[in-house]
Amino acid sequence: MSVSDEGARLYALRQLNLLDTPPSESFDRITRMACQIFGLPIGAVSLTDTDRQWFKSRVGISHDTIARHKAPCAEVTETGAMLVIPDLASDPCYSDSALADAGIRFYAGAPLVTHDGHGLGALCVLGTEPRSPAPEETAALTDLAAMVMAQIELRHAFGRVDPVSGLPNRFQFVEDFEDLTRDCPGQQRFMVMVDLARADELGTLTRVMGASYIETFVKDAAQTVRTLVDADRVVYHIAATQFAFLSRADVSLSAYIKVVAAGLETSRTTSLARYVTTTAAGIVPVTLGTMRSQELLRAGHGAAQDAQTAPGFISVFTRASERETEQSRNITLLLAYGAALETCGQMRLVYQPRIDLARRRCVGVEALLRWRHPRLGEVSPGEFIPVIERTALAKPTTAFVLETALRQHLHWREQGLVLPLSINIATSNLEDDDFVEQITAALARHAIPPAMLELEVTETAVMENSVLALARLEALAATGIRIAIDDFGTGHSSLAYLQTLPADVVKIDKSFVDALGADDGRGETIIATMITLIGELGLRVVAEGVETADAVAMLTNMGCDEVQGYAFAPALEADALLPWIAQFNGTAGAATIERAAA
Repeated sequence: MSVSDEGARLYALRQLNLLDTPPSESFDRITRMACQIFGLPIGAVSLTDTDRQWFKSRVGISHDTIARHKAPCAEVTETGAMLVIPDLASDPCYSDSALADAGIRFYAGAPLVTHDGHGLGALCVLGTEPRSPAPEETAALTDLAAMVMAQIELRHAFGRVDPVSGLPNRFQFVEDFEDLTRDCPGQQRFMVMVDLARADELGTLTRVMGASYIETFVKDAAQTVRTLVDADRVVYHIAATQFAFLSRADVSLSAYIKVVAAGLETSRTTSLARYVTTTAAGIVPVTLGTMRSQELLRAGHGAAQDAQTAPGFISVFTRASERETEQSRNITLLLAYGAALETCGQMRLVYQPRIDLARRRCVGVEALLRWRHPRLGEVSPGEFIPVIERTALAKPTTAFVLETALRQHLHWREQGLVLPLSINIATSNLEDDDFVEQITAALARHAIPPAMLELEVTETAVMENSVLALARLEALAATGIRIAIDDFGTGHSSLAYLQTLPADVVKIDKSFVDALGADDGRGETIIATMITLIGELGLRVVAEGVETADAVAMLTNMGCDEVQGYAFAPALEADALLPWIAQFNGTAGAATIERAAA
């Protein structure tokens, strides 16, 4: 392996943020399985660092690292091939190694290799007696190593690191900024948001060069930006073509503008697409404690947009430069929404069928809120929900949806249709001391069994106050109500926390479904791994936003339990649902639907 290759390999390893992290049951489970297959007492997921082998998972080993010199896992990393040493004591290379000195006689290791071909380390098993493994044992070790890599890729994609650039993502920025605000209130900083190109320029590049070129362009830009920022500054990959970082506390605006301008000039001269893109930067002065992270990011985005037409392609954010029209629209919606909840006719529910893929039957519906304003017309939920979900209107909204949906459920039941019903709840609902009583009282009023109701809560809602949220969800689950984790993969995205939640269902976000069929196959790998690992936790998997027959076929082959989306039906008005189900499920008139067993 050349020096440059080793540098790239180490860079890839460190971008995964695995080294020196706590043990993980998901990795330990695979290591134990490898030991059981070989009937050996020792095994490890061993990562090859500069001068050490560090164990992310270990069985039968008390220490978490050994020297890289004469470590068989280092050879596996360098060659990318399976290595079997029947007897270390008689091996010319490893007879005087640290492992041999410790009494290890047998070694077998399968490589851990990224999609880009970088060796990370090995999944290895070791024994104190010489032996020759059977072909089926080494084949199983190779398969288990692939499972380890799938777990690594999954954690990388769902965690706090962007899978394209390898940089910390938006979620990490939010967490770090909140920590900084807590530790250094009143301190003056500048946030810089670098935008690589305008939307129209990206559209042209994608059409002419293809999506893979955009990914290469972003990777190259990420490395350039990282080299231009001080070593003690963190660069975050905020959006597809946007990066952000915070200044030190001891810089002036005029001096920092010059620093940013010099960095932009260097970035432009080295960019792969320097002749067809316009790189710009927005600078946002912020006094820590006076601005929330989301507000700061919004300000940075606006400043970066303004910079596309500013002299030198740099724009400094001021309060006066905020998007007045957006603020005005949000205020209008907020004021109108409260009245809409109290006015008959504006707010209504539609119902999205959920389809069991194995049986090709509708097995439930999700209630979705819609708003038709007399002057504004149909207002998208994507517009009004974010406006009201952090206000006092969130709780009456949940109450309206719950009461309307249960009343509709009773009406369907009178017509002979009985099927599970899902509704979304807000973060603030989990903060209510009497929320469980509110739900159970509503079910009792309509004589609906708790098992017929599923409450959907987002990852973010659970993690914002995890102790309180867990207590509420456990109390709800104890009544027989089903719990679903919505928009999985878009928030904190830890598979580990799913083991602590009383959840029945995990809903994979539409953004992951949209990636199915991509040229690099990454979308299929991520979703297939999600389905497998979530299924192993005993949870039912539902894919949202499924719009094509190809996506249906792929998800079926992956073992996904349910889907919802335009591939089968849009969200339907209440009076249209019963005849649709009768036709789709192949029954005449009313039907009784039972959810597939979890």
